[in-house]
Amino acid sequence: MRKLVICGVDGNFGSVVASNALSLIPKEELVFTVPRLDKLTNFKDSGVSIVEADFNHPETLENAFKNADKVLLISMPFVGEKRRQAHKNVVDACVRSNVKQIIYTSVLSASHPFNPSVENIDHSYTEAIIQNSGLDYIILRNSLFVEAFTSDYLRAAKAGEATISKNMGDGRVWFISRKDCAFAATCALNNQIIHREILNINGLAPLSYSDFLNIANKATGNHITYTKLTDDELYAYFDSIGVPRDTNGDFSKSPIQATSEGMVSFGTCVTQGYLDVNVSDFSSLTGRLPLSIEAVFQDVENYLLGDRHPTE
Repeated sequence: MRKLVICGVDGNFGSVVASNALSLIPKEELVFTVPRLDKLTNFKDSGVSIVEADFNHPETLENAFKNADKVLLISMPFVGEKRRQAHKNVVDACVRSNVKQIIYTSVLSASHPFNPSVENIDHSYTEAIIQNSGLDYIILRNSLFVEAFTSDYLRAAKAGEATISKNMGDGRVWFISRKDCAFAATCALNNQIIHREILNINGLAPLSYSDFLNIANKATGNHITYTKLTDDELYAYFDSIGVPRDTNGDFSKSPIQATSEGMVSFGTCVTQGYLDVNVSDFSSLTGRLPLSIEAVFQDVENYLLGDRHPTE
C-alpha cells in the first residue's frame, strides 16, 4: 500500500488538494499534515491519518514522512531566508526518512537567472536543493493564480474605483485557477509513471491585464480601466493603502492579502515576458483543460484569494 503525504492541509492550496485526494485516492494511502493539530478544523472525520509536522521545526517531520512514497511540499506563505530554510528542512527530512519522491509547487521560469521576482529566489533555491538531493521529484511550475486578480478586481469594484493600477504593461500571463493547480498536484500525487520531471502548469490562454479586465468587465457589467504604472509608482500606491512590503508586515488593515514586494516584482516579470511561457503540461497530467477566465467569473465568489495562513 502506498503512503502519500500531503503537507499543509490547513492552507488554501493544501485543503483543496486534500479534498481532491479523498475523491481520487483510497484514504488508507493518505497522510495529512498540519503545523498545529489544534488549528485544524477540516478533515478531522475524514478517516485519514493526520499528523503534526511544522516545517520550521525539523524534529516534527521525520515521523510524518517515514518511508513515504510521495511527499507534497506546498510552497510556504512567507518569503525570504525563512522560507528557504523551511523548504530545506522538508527536503532534508525526506532524504533522512527514505521518501521515494517529493512533489514541489514552484512557479513558471523559476530557474531563469534573470527572473526579477523576489519569490523566484526561494523557488529556484528549492528546485536546486531538490534536484541535488538524490530524491525522485515532480516539480510543478504554476502560473499566476487568477484568484489574486479576481479578488483585487472585486475589491476595486466594491470600492467604486474607476481604474486599477498595475505595473504589468502589455505583458501576457497564462492565468490559472489555484483550484486547477491544486488538482494538478493531486494528479501528480496519484501518478506512478512520472519521475524527475519539471512540468509547466499553465492556464488556457495568454492574456494581458487589459484582456483580463475586458473579460471581468463583460462578466460583471463594470467599466473599470487599467492604469499602467512603473514599479516605483506601484510601490507608492500600495504603501498609501497600507499593503505590507513583505510577509513580516501587518496585514490586519491591508485591503489586499498579499505583499507589495511580491505583486510588484511579479508585475515586472509579466512586463518582461518571463511568465509568457507557451508550454503547458496541465492537460497531459490531469486529463482535462484548465478553466477559462470566463468560466471563473461565472462563479467568481468561489475563486477568491482567501485569508493568509502564515506559519509562525
